[in-house]
Amino acid sequence: MQTFPLKSINLEEAKKKQFKLVDIITRHMTGSESLTLGDLGVTQGINKPMRTKTVEDILAEFFSAEACILLRGAGTNALRWGFLTILHPGDTLLVHDAPVYPTTETTIESMGLNVLRTDFNNYKETENMIKSNSIDMVLIQHTRQKPEDSYNLAELIKTIRTADSNITVIIDDNYAILKTEKNGIDSGADLSAFSMFKLLGPEGIGCLIGKKELIDKIRSKNYSGGGQVQGHEAMEVLRGLVYAPVALAIQAEENEKLVSELNNNLKYPYIKQAFLANAQSKVLLIEFYDEIAEKLLTEAEKLGALPNPVGAESKYEIAPLFYRVSGTFLKSDPALAKRMIRINPNRAGFETIIRILENAYKKL
Repeated sequence: MQTFPLKSINLEEAKKKQFKLVDIITRHMTGSESLTLGDLGVTQGINKPMRTKTVEDILAEFFSAEACILLRGAGTNALRWGFLTILHPGDTLLVHDAPVYPTTETTIESMGLNVLRTDFNNYKETENMIKSNSIDMVLIQHTRQKPEDSYNLAELIKTIRTADSNITVIIDDNYAILKTEKNGIDSGADLSAFSMFKLLGPEGIGCLIGKKELIDKIRSKNYSGGGQVQGHEAMEVLRGLVYAPVALAIQAEENEKLVSELNNNLKYPYIKQAFLANAQSKVLLIEFYDEIAEKLLTEAEKLGALPNPVGAESKYEIAPLFYRVSGTFLKSDPALAKRMIRINPNRAGFETIIRILENAYKKL
């Protein structure tokens, strides 16, 4: 199987992102303010905690966006609010001809949207689809939805703009933000949505960055006091984000080592192929010659591997994850469930992962 994983930033590039964020923090907060947990409630004039507003300003600058808003409901609700700024029941949404992420599909169905599909890997087909139809918004998932996906985000957005310069483009940046050199906004999109839980932040907080006029529309609609992210939550978002780039870059390095090691057929004769893929997160996929995947996962858990994700690379996930192949990949080939697994190193080194893999196989 050939895949086209997104290129991860290296450790030096990740360190620069960490240092950039810390520098921005010092420009927006005094030393004493950065040591506090933050305020509560709806401050008059901004209708949210003052510290939450400050953190949003920091994130907007860090991600090179005009504006930023933190939202309850994780990345799912951030993306939903992005839809609500533009779309109404019956409007047309263009998506990739691939399985849509389940929570996003729920939003699409509940809003009563008309969905058109095209192959984003084929830029000419995508351009023709836009020119031939009245489309209100384009949704692009930054990471891969199918094993064979190879589209370049910036080139795809440029193609969309060529076909219709006024069309709104929203990016699902989950599993890609801070792992790749550029995010959706850097690549020319109007909005980018992602979960802070996947960036070592608190559970349940989503982030939407992009054009100020669109973010301001959300602020005017999301005015309930109970819908605001509180100051201490915003500060937790910031603290986790500082450490995320380096942690994710180390994780990417260990993945590269694993691919090189495990494709040695003499040392690991039971492994048919090991490769990297964005499914959804960038992970190691191992295909076995025999149908041993399910039993091996059971044994790996006994040896310390995580049996399931919490938030996919959340602050709680320290040990490596040994898990089934993602649902979107299985839709393309259901038989993979019996002979393929995915491994996410999380905070583990490649030696730990190989030890667990080898010992689990021996138990079989």
